[in-house]
Amino acid sequence: MEFRESEDIRRWSEQIAASPYRSYLYSYPHKTAYRELNPPLPLHELWKRESGESFFLYMHIPFCAARCGFCNLFTLPDRSADAHEQYVSALERQAKQWAPMVAHRPFSRFAIGGGTPTLLNERLLERLFNIAEQVMGLDPDRASISVETSPDTVTDARMKLLKERKVDRVSMGIQSFIEAEAAAIYRPQKPGEVRRALEVLKRYDFAVLNLDLIYGLPGQTVESWLYSLDRALEYEPEEIFIYPLYTRENTILKPEELRRSGQDRRLDMYRAACGRLKERGYVAFSMRRFAKPDAKSGKKLLPYGCQEEGMVGLGCGARSYTREVHYASRYGVSYKATQSIIADYVSASSYDTADYGYVLNLAEQQRRFVIKALLHREGLERRAYEARFGSDPFADRPELSRLLAAGFATLEDGTMRLTDEGMGYSDAIGDWLISAEVRERMEEYVCV
Repeated sequence: MEFRESEDIRRWSEQIAASPYRSYLYSYPHKTAYRELNPPLPLHELWKRESGESFFLYMHIPFCAARCGFCNLFTLPDRSADAHEQYVSALERQAKQWAPMVAHRPFSRFAIGGGTPTLLNERLLERLFNIAEQVMGLDPDRASISVETSPDTVTDARMKLLKERKVDRVSMGIQSFIEAEAAAIYRPQKPGEVRRALEVLKRYDFAVLNLDLIYGLPGQTVESWLYSLDRALEYEPEEIFIYPLYTRENTILKPEELRRSGQDRRLDMYRAACGRLKERGYVAFSMRRFAKPDAKSGKKLLPYGCQEEGMVGLGCGARSYTREVHYASRYGVSYKATQSIIADYVSASSYDTADYGYVLNLAEQQRRFVIKALLHREGLERRAYEARFGSDPFADRPELSRLLAAGFATLEDGTMRLTDEGMGYSDAIGDWLISAEVRERMEEYVCV
């Protein structure tokens, strides 16, 4: 019997290791599991039941200069100032309707993402901060504030504005310092432009500078990957996010283009990066996020836990999370679909219901808690789970014992954490943990 069980664990471990990059599960349930909510759910009913100490305010700006080959985010290549103006006006209308529903909790986090928020001119960027503070009630002295940017949109005027509005974290996607690798993912980016942007960012001395890099690019080697990583480290960022290249049927760069090389070196590149980052004093907080131990805002922040569901997402493409319901606008990737969805959002007069999303029953709430905890350095703490759900996580999810038997996780003082090897297989482990219903929805989803 023991032999049979050990053989089963061995085969399962081999399956995990054979396909480590199955699904990027940065939230659960995944957005492709969302469906029409019929009837639509009144938002005031959803939010009045939220009991967390604070909320997370997010604004989505779905515009960028160009769509990269790997991108399947909700974003539209559009530099039109008129389109940007109309969109921000719609976001302000939405904020005025939502503010009374979430006024019973303060915001401890505020992020502006996209797309590329800094594609907006300074006046519209200023409007976003005014909406956050004057409409939504954000106190910038008690909240961590993060903004995404790109090398071509980093200017002194924009960075000065961000600094004045008390932004403490700026995140910039670089992906590669090698022009040919950037071109292979349809990213028109010169290394000189990246360095110029980094010099500007360093002058403004934000509390946390985060840089994004991608490994597994067409034509990339372990050596060229480490070259890009080393160039990023020269600027001593407080955080570095490293992402494996993902390709989907609905992205410009197709999966078969990645397979043509005949060799997938992503795991080798990940392990090489882990070693280099550890040497430089960075700590792995997840498979993707590496940070200096002392990287933090200088503010006295309001409390916010990673398991809190109070995400208030303003803007087309933004997702909102309450404990029982996750909801958003409809999702698209093609230019035509994204343009149509944004047009509907801009022309709407009412934003008071959730009509597209996922209702989480108790089992899915428990599963979400487990996945979010396990895929991060903090790990799955038995006491925290029991306090939330009144049951034992290892009884509710007996399959977790496989991670221990396979050496992908350890259990110490009631907390389960992935080992270094297990962390490298986070995508495969996360994919394995999702429910049959969510998997079925994801598999049948047709992206437009």
